[in-house]
Amino acid sequence: MMGVKSKIDRSQVEMISLDDLVPKNHLVRKLEAAIDLGFIYDEVRDLYKPYGRESIDPVVLIKIILIQYIFGIRSMRQTIKDIEVNFAYRWYIGYGMHEEIPHFSTFGKNYTRRFKETDLFEHIFSQILAEVDKYGFIDDENIFIDGTHIKANANNHKYKNEIIEKSARYYEEELQAEITGDRAAHGKKPLKKSVADSEMKNTKVSTTDPECGMFHKGEHKKVFAYTTNTACDKNNYILGFHVTPGNVHDSVSFYELYKKMKEERINATGIVVDSGYKTPAIAKMILDDNKTPIMPYKRPMTKQGFFKKYEYAYDEYYDCYICPNNQILKYSTTNREGYREYKSDKNKCKDCPFRKQCTESKECVKVVTRHVWENYLETVEDIRHTRGIKEIYSLRSQTIERVFADAKEKHGMRYTQYRGIQKVRMELNLLFACMNLKKLATWLARLGITPTDSTPKTRENTNTYSKSYVWNKIITLYSKIVRGLCNPRTILSTV
Repeated sequence: MMGVKSKIDRSQVEMISLDDLVPKNHLVRKLEAAIDLGFIYDEVRDLYKPYGRESIDPVVLIKIILIQYIFGIRSMRQTIKDIEVNFAYRWYIGYGMHEEIPHFSTFGKNYTRRFKETDLFEHIFSQILAEVDKYGFIDDENIFIDGTHIKANANNHKYKNEIIEKSARYYEEELQAEITGDRAAHGKKPLKKSVADSEMKNTKVSTTDPECGMFHKGEHKKVFAYTTNTACDKNNYILGFHVTPGNVHDSVSFYELYKKMKEERINATGIVVDSGYKTPAIAKMILDDNKTPIMPYKRPMTKQGFFKKYEYAYDEYYDCYICPNNQILKYSTTNREGYREYKSDKNKCKDCPFRKQCTESKECVKVVTRHVWENYLETVEDIRHTRGIKEIYSLRSQTIERVFADAKEKHGMRYTQYRGIQKVRMELNLLFACMNLKKLATWLARLGITPTDSTPKTRENTNTYSKSYVWNKIITLYSKIVRGLCNPRTILSTV
């Protein structure tokens, strides 16, 4: 017999609480149980006047923006519409079924007037990360760092060409001292101060958002964008980030993020980065801090059909290069960029049978360069061939790359609606805080841990809550035994 649902149930009056309408396993319940946002009151207390009309609860304002980022709602206008009809969202912000939701412009007005030029959002990110660290969920033995671009809120066709001064490298003074010492050791005079024109560059500046930068996306497409260099741990918890214009290379903006990680994550031993960060300066900086740079193989950028640089053997004792034809390339000079130049004898190269594979110079002179800090890159190459390093580097696809994928696909980081680095930084603080909070809430619920537990949680005793943790540990150790990376007796001591 076919059943027919009566429409009269639509107007039926029932007595029910808002709490009964929210499923017990809903994400908002996990978020509410994961952390107490009451610390926000102390952060914003000085931003409110003791007189006047009563304002909207600041915790409510933050919870509304958390809903937007966690559930991937693109705009604040749509977020307010969803909260009006979603009982779970109303329950999370503490509003009844008939209570009027704040206007969508409320958060924007509070940001531009009250929260502007404050560190509130940085504190929210730090507080949530500290909560994660309290439970021992952060595995920062190896820190994974990478950068991604965020499309700016700017018209690609509205720009002006400007001649601006090149920004100085953070290691400029140290490099110049190294160059001067190297030239002196080879009997060369110190370099004169460079001409001002050589330190200028022509760049496209957006008239819509002057703080963003032109980014070459692919071979032909150009867009205005911002770059965020981000660090995460093995468990995909975001540890920090640094925002720069889109035309700033990752190797240039790396220093600020690394400096922050070095101060906050002193126990980290490995720094995992891709080939874009494989420069002599970065390798030197990490090795000098007694940390392990984990970098991939970087393909030689040599013209096709010509000898690769590694085919020219370097003799450290005599400080020279030997070409594939067994001829010597002697030291010539050390340039402003910190590269030693080794040149061949044109008389010997003129009739060399490999000349077409060696150089296109009309003077028949081959020049091979070597950075004054090249030995640090050679150390990195030695580390790359160490057992276990390849497995650590392969985790990038599961860590930092996964973080960027989730942020763009699920949380709206593909492009920004804000203009200016300060506002973009505010947005990323909230977005990354939401991602950490979502993962924290999920883990606590899965492991059966409540913040009201009296005993403090550590990485060791937290793992005992998970049955799957032990099995995952056994599987990991077994795979290491198969690959010859671990002794079988380790299982008994570890598990």
